[in-house]
Amino acid sequence: MRKEFEVHMLNEEGKGAAAKLAEVYNDLADGVVAVVSEGSPELTIALRKLEESCFYAKKAMAQQAKYKQ
Repeated sequence: MRKEFEVHMLNEEGKGAAAKLAEVYNDLADGVVAVVSEGSPELTIALRKLEESCFYAKKAMAQQAKYKQ
């Protein structure tokens, strides 16, 4: 199977790392919303890009041998 389509099963350490990444991105999103303060299409895009970035950060983490099951 091509590397980009592999399934990544996480061990307990990996699950903890994924949760930490989620917390970091959640805090960042909360900070952005607090500063911008008014909803707008641009804010929606910024939050979607954070969601996309979080996905790729988690994928990069999950590909590391120390986090694989």
